[in-house]
Amino acid sequence: MGAGRGPLTVGALHHVEVWVPDLGAAIRSWGWLLGELGWTTFQDWPAGRSWRLGPTYLVLEQSPALSGRAHDRLAPGLNHLAFHAGPPAAVDRLVTEAPAHGWSLLFGDRHPHAGGPQTYAAYLTDNQGYEVELVATPDR
Repeated sequence: MGAGRGPLTVGALHHVEVWVPDLGAAIRSWGWLLGELGWTTFQDWPAGRSWRLGPTYLVLEQSPALSGRAHDRLAPGLNHLAFHAGPPAAVDRLVTEAPAHGWSLLFGDRHPHAGGPQTYAAYLTDNQGYEVELVATPDR
């Protein structure tokens, strides 16, 4: 149990570390998006930065051990990260503001139901090829 953080659930996600070829570009795009979703800066060092939401944190790092300079979301490995983004109006606002922060809408011809008729979500990709899914809270 973390001090003042409540009980931690065994099996819950602790952190995700994403290696990026251009840390500055990643901080501009991801930093904006994570801030909009309520994440706060957690750690900052010359080769990386992390953001925290509750007990979970996300790391972006430009590691000297990178074996390549490009991410391919269609190759084996991580395809995308999906975030709860609030009501549909919040997803719509993020989609509208995203291009100014280095994000482009994927599957525009099927947006906001690219995940199927029962979902309301936006799929965005940044200028380094990383994808996020912004999932709206379902109407109750």
